[in-house]
This record gives sequence, C-alpha cells and structure tokens, in this order.
Amino acid sequence: MNFRESENQRMIAEMIRDFGSKEITPFRKDWDDRQFFPKELFKKLGELGLMGVLVPTEFGGAGFGYEEYVTAIVELSKLDPSVGLSMAAHNSLCTGHIMLFGNEEQKNTYLPKLATCEWLGAWGLTEPNTGSDAGNMRTVAEKDGEYWVINGAKNFITHGVSGDVAVVIARTGEVGDSHGMTAFIVERGTKGFEGGRKEDKLGMRASETAEMIFTDCRIHESQVLGNVGEGFIQSMKVLDGGRISIAALSLGIAEGALEASIQYSKEREQFGKPISKFQGISFKLADMATQVEAAKLLIMKAADLKNRGEKVTLASAKAKYFASEVCVSVSNDAVQIFGGYGFTKDYPVEKYYRDSKLCTIGEGTSEIQKMVIAREVLK
Repeated sequence: MNFRESENQRMIAEMIRDFGSKEITPFRKDWDDRQFFPKELFKKLGELGLMGVLVPTEFGGAGFGYEEYVTAIVELSKLDPSVGLSMAAHNSLCTGHIMLFGNEEQKNTYLPKLATCEWLGAWGLTEPNTGSDAGNMRTVAEKDGEYWVINGAKNFITHGVSGDVAVVIARTGEVGDSHGMTAFIVERGTKGFEGGRKEDKLGMRASETAEMIFTDCRIHESQVLGNVGEGFIQSMKVLDGGRISIAALSLGIAEGALEASIQYSKEREQFGKPISKFQGISFKLADMATQVEAAKLLIMKAADLKNRGEKVTLASAKAKYFASEVCVSVSNDAVQIFGGYGFTKDYPVEKYYRDSKLCTIGEGTSEIQKMVIAREVLK
C-alpha cells in the first residue's frame, strides 16, 4: 500500500475546499434548520465530476478509483455530512448497482445521466418491517407478460422523493429465500411509483430521507438488473463497496470535529492559558487523533483491496464498523472540549455530533458489521 496522497487526491481535496467555501459552508446551517435538500447543489457537484467518481470515462464519469472516491467523501463530509451522505448514496448505491450489474444498454442509458447528476439516483432495499432483515421484505414484483408489476413500500431511502431514477429490490420468490429477490431500474414518472413521507431526523437533515411507494407499478422486463432472483446477492455486493463510503463519511465527520477541537483548544483560555495546555484536554485530543488515524488506515486498506478487485467483505465491514463508532466518540469528545459552546449552534461540533449517529446505523448497523466480521474470521 502507498500511504502518500496522490496528486489526484490533493487536487480533489483542494477543489472541494474551494467549492465548499462558496457553495456549502455559508448555507449549511440554514439547510439543516429547514431540513432543506439542496438538489441544485448536486448538479454543480456533477459538473465537477463528483457524482460519477467511479464511473468509467466512456460513460461520462471521472474514471477514478476508491482512493479518490474516499478523499471526495471525506472532504465533502467535513463541510457538511449531509452533502457527503447524499453524494455517497448516489455514487455507491444507485450508480454503483447499475455499474456492477447493468447490461450495456442499461449502462449506456443511465450511467451518463447519473455521472453528471442530470439524474439523481436512489436505491431501495429497506422497508418499514425489515431493516437488517432484508430477506423478509414485503415489496413484491409479479410477472405479467413482458412486464413486472411492483407493489409495496420502501423507507429510509436517500432521495426517495427527489431521485430521478431508483434501483429497487423486490421479492419475486419465497419470503426469506436469498434467491427470491430481483433488482429493477425504475424511473421517476413511471405510473404507480411515487415518493412518500419525508423523515424528520435528528441529523443529516439536509440529506433527503423518505419513503418510496409502489402501487401496481408496471416495469418492462428490460429494466431487470442482471438475472431474476439475483437482487439480494447483488445488494450484498453493492453494500460491500457502500460500506467503504459510509466509513469515509464517518472519517470526514471525525476529522472535521477533531480539527475544530484543536483550533478551539488553542484559542479558548481558562485560568490564564489556552485549554490545550491542560492535560485533560490534550490527552483527549491525543485519543481523538489516534482513533481518527486508525480509522483512516482501515479505510485505506479496504479501498486498496477494492481497487485491486479483491474480496472486500471483511475489510469494508471492519472499516465501516470502526470508523462509524470512532465518528460518534470523537464528535462527543469535541462537544465536551467546546463545553457550553459545543451545545450551541454557533459552532459546528453540535452538528457533527448529531450527524455522527447515522453512521453507526445506515448501510448496516454496527451490530450487523460485527456479525459480518465474525462470520468471515470464523470461516
């Protein structure tokens, strides 16, 4: 592994910091307060190549690898974790699923639009009655000639209302059968497909999370991704890569909270000297910095394996589990270092703190990650 940042990574980080100072930072508090999803911002990110980081250039993407992708998510998440989350979900889930399992016609149709964010992507696996237990889903697709008819609902879907196209996994076989689910590409505007209730959330409030509802939604068989019955297996492979993106999101939050804490501890004086001079604060910062670095190394290993086309299930689960827990811990410590000011919206650490918790839940809870890790190490 090469631990040095590449020129591409430095270029991406600098570009995002420059863009974010004008287009994200001045608005993030307002977006958060109003739970406003800034869809037009993602069109601009598309122009910068950030909505198709991993998409090959022949489909209009940036054609980068996972190291550059991680860098992009980290830098966006430092500015506003909500933006990092939406960018990651668009890239890893909807776009990533089509890129991995779409046929040439599907790739040519959808990847150019997704890579530029002409179309925003959504991905539907979770349902009201099934969170971690995806195999028990109740959304059903039944064959009717050349069409499939989908009925059911998905919830906790990023861009469930605003997404222009969604990859949706529906049951086409028996409940609990891992080969009884199929993935479909469903375009917004398709009769019987609509957005539902938008969630009122603790954090990540500028990233839209909502229901998707299907009522006798007819989808042509050409919209099936891969083969019938492969949807669940495909989803698990998509999530292997997606977990790296959530780990990167966690790292961005943790780095942002750490950097803010270091700066504040140097400026805030008590008893005649900066609080960074007190062992209670400096040791806390030492722990935070060590945890952040360890999370970064786990993510870099997973990204390296993914780039080389090797199995990444164990590495991505470790990275996601550890980084997300570190993210919560470091954000909590940041609020403590800021004291009373950390409990106000005048400083960014309260937002990092609220946003951090999603990272231990989304794309597989910490408990699910431990199940995956245990299963892999016990083989």
